[in-house]
Amino acid sequence: MSRYLDPKADVVFKKIFGEHPDLLKSFLNAVLPLSDDQKIASLEYLSGEQVPVIPLFKATIVDVKCTDQYGRVFIVEMQIQWTASFMQRMFFNASKAYIKQLQTGEDYHLLKPVYGLGLIASEFDPDPDHWYHHYKMVNVEKPAIEIKDLQLVFIELPKFKSKTYREKKLQVLWLRFISELDTKTRDIPEEWLRVPEIKKAVSLAEEAGYTSSELEAYDKYWDAVSTEKTLISGFYESGLQKGLETGREEGRQEGELKTKQAIVRKLLAKSVPLSEISALTELTVDEIKAMV
Repeated sequence: MSRYLDPKADVVFKKIFGEHPDLLKSFLNAVLPLSDDQKIASLEYLSGEQVPVIPLFKATIVDVKCTDQYGRVFIVEMQIQWTASFMQRMFFNASKAYIKQLQTGEDYHLLKPVYGLGLIASEFDPDPDHWYHHYKMVNVEKPAIEIKDLQLVFIELPKFKSKTYREKKLQVLWLRFISELDTKTRDIPEEWLRVPEIKKAVSLAEEAGYTSSELEAYDKYWDAVSTEKTLISGFYESGLQKGLETGREEGRQEGELKTKQAIVRKLLAKSVPLSEISALTELTVDEIKAMV
């Protein structure tokens, strides 16, 4: 019986979607808001030199970039733990890709649309039924008028429920593959195997196809994910618990302040930029400086 690896891990995600353009094409056509006449027919990969190095959660972010037959650029990022700055990161990457299309002196009409797709393995929107988030620029007074050159899509994988969304079968199957396949999987659903691209993706996720160094990288990835989750959640939980134990509002506030101070010191020790710490803790840069 085959043993499978979780496709959300970097080494697996990139082997499936970063090395096989036919699979990436099928996946993007299924999950992005593209009409039939906008579907991707062919694509080629782009280098990742435009991605900024962000120390915090750097191990949990996986990205793949490509361009299609129309010159449109697609950026796909797999993010395990949601942070307040992830949306800004995606917007930054998409904007950077948009700008990099032009050489000095070239006309703006040569610019092609850029799509950013963020697959999130955690929840960030309190609405339990809202898991597909599509952002684009529209005229506030006349929303039907759009600037379509830059669009972002965020998908909260934990909130995706396949039984509720049957109108896009291929989208459902691909998201089920990303969400459900892991090391505990023993039997592959027959409906997955009926789609040639997903069947191929399943085979690429088989543990037997990975080298010892790739398997070591896979284990290290999940160790890093666990560490990074604990770095934030552990401190916040301890701070909130202190507040609850006192039973007083001032105690809760004091506990939260001490928690944020501990987080700030930890992140500064890791050379995390002040702007990133501010986004995570909701403290101003001046408040952060006052803590150290």
